[in-house]
Amino acid sequence: MTINHMAVYVTNLEAVRAFYETYFDATSNALYHNPNTGLKTYFLSFKDGARLEIMHRSDVRAVSQVVADRLGYAHLALGVGSREAVDRLTARLKSDGFAVLKEPRTTGDGYYESCVLDVEGNVLEIVAEYENGK
Repeated sequence: MTINHMAVYVTNLEAVRAFYETYFDATSNALYHNPNTGLKTYFLSFKDGARLEIMHRSDVRAVSQVVADRLGYAHLALGVGSREAVDRLTARLKSDGFAVLKEPRTTGDGYYESCVLDVEGNVLEIVAEYENGK
């Protein structure tokens, strides 16, 4: 079994699409629009085959604040290959004004990662290859 894709509702489809294309080399399909429901979506594909669906409907309400520690969705982890790639991308995002919640570090379970917010405040982990081989 594989996870086919993850989906997230966003306020600004174009800004979110540009963020993932710019910082994570995602490629997008053409905009899908269902005029009956108002749903608009893009599927963003990453080089390893993972996909992220970004969706917008005007009747979907925004959460008033980012809550990192709660039940339910916690974060999206995007692998960038190496420790150096984690460091570079985290520094680039920070320089471009994005919030860095956790600077690059090795976690107790063996991941080298940082934690940032995307353009709409969604929590992202930027991770290197898992070093413990599990």
